[in-house]
Amino acid sequence: MKSQEKKDALGKIRELVDRFKQNIDQYKKSTYDEANTRVDFIDPFFESLGWDVANRNGYAEQYREVVREDKIVIVGKQKAPDYSFRIGGIRKFFVEAKKPSIDIKRAMSPAYQLRRYAYTAKLPLSILTDFEEFSVYDTRIKPHPNDNPSVARIFYCKYTDYAKKFDFIYDTFSKDAILKGSFDRYVESKKNKKGTSEVDKEFLKLIDKWREKLARNIALRNSNLSLYELNYAVQKIIDRIIFLRIAEDRQIEDYGKLQVLQNGTNVYGRLMEIFRHADERYDSGLFNFESDNITPEITVDDNIIKEIIKSVYYPESPYEFSVLDVEILGNIYEQFLGKTIRLTAHHRVKIDDKPEVKKAGGVYYTPKYIVDYIVKNTVGEAIKGKTPKQIEKIKILDPACGSGSFLLGAYQYLLNYHLYWYSKQENLEKSLQRGKIIQTSSGSYQITVAEKQRILINNIFGVDIDS
Repeated sequence: MKSQEKKDALGKIRELVDRFKQNIDQYKKSTYDEANTRVDFIDPFFESLGWDVANRNGYAEQYREVVREDKIVIVGKQKAPDYSFRIGGIRKFFVEAKKPSIDIKRAMSPAYQLRRYAYTAKLPLSILTDFEEFSVYDTRIKPHPNDNPSVARIFYCKYTDYAKKFDFIYDTFSKDAILKGSFDRYVESKKNKKGTSEVDKEFLKLIDKWREKLARNIALRNSNLSLYELNYAVQKIIDRIIFLRIAEDRQIEDYGKLQVLQNGTNVYGRLMEIFRHADERYDSGLFNFESDNITPEITVDDNIIKEIIKSVYYPESPYEFSVLDVEILGNIYEQFLGKTIRLTAHHRVKIDDKPEVKKAGGVYYTPKYIVDYIVKNTVGEAIKGKTPKQIEKIKILDPACGSGSFLLGAYQYLLNYHLYWYSKQENLEKSLQRGKIIQTSSGSYQITVAEKQRILINNIFGVDIDS
């Protein structure tokens, strides 16, 4: 027997279906845009499934159930998924919305766009819909730009079939189903489906390939380099490219800054200029050329850099760096840093596990839930009841930080605590006046960039043999 909530949800969706059917000719016109589709149909559709789409409960930004992104198109490229559905701040699935005049069953671009976002975010399922049509994709399957829109699509129906297919929709994507584990059980039942792959493993393969090609080319063109200098140069080039590419997708850097290097010659020289500008802007160790006298002096062939750059841009790249979690990136880097370049007697490049990794039997990355538990019971206890002024005296150090999973967890805990403290009614006015937090258009509060930077520099410290 259906629960009353489920019956009510079906009734609301039937009302939406009737309204759409009555005015379908108007809704199918190209002038009826995506924004109206979202407000008129997609928002209420998911509200009927129990989601607080408009954040009427007034949850803090990091805990709101549905994050709705305003579309920003840069160089023809959308910068964020339309909806991110979350439980306790943890993403469960994305929804990509289109207007009804788009044929989402046959159009290649919308499906590829959604799959790139969700695959990079390591989400198992996500939805593409214009309300008239509803598609569910298994987003563990690595997307390719020439994929037919049917690739990885595991469910499809039209609005006229919503009532008939309602059990699947509600039992998989309603908030109640997520909380009761139905979503996770469904995902688990499809776990070993052919073609599924994890983004961290695939991205690791990609940067491993970069390392080998860069190492071979740099060793060939710069025979005077020591083994240490070769490892250093390769690592720095890869780190800097990844940093800047992520910064582009997160709108910190202009999109396409690296992409232009695919045209013309002297590619590495031009890349170094971009790195030098980054040094001026970020003033960080990653781009510090006072201590780096190696990478500015080496020669790298144009085709090597061009190939790397091409592999991280749409449409060649299946990765959308704006949604790549730091935990996923950390896992990738733990594995990546576990290997080293060596040269044979004939000056040929070999990639091997580091001795300490061989001895330990591999590289191990601490899962997020363990990090969160430890941070809560250490940092959480240390700052409990304290003011931001008192917390300034607390220093958090990880002397063997690796890719920084514990430091990232500690930093996020500090940010959440500070936001909670600043947005309390008795502290709110002063916090706003002093630029500690800002109010967003949705009415919630966020810590300012300057305050985030202050907390990071003042409280978080780490060192590692590979840093």
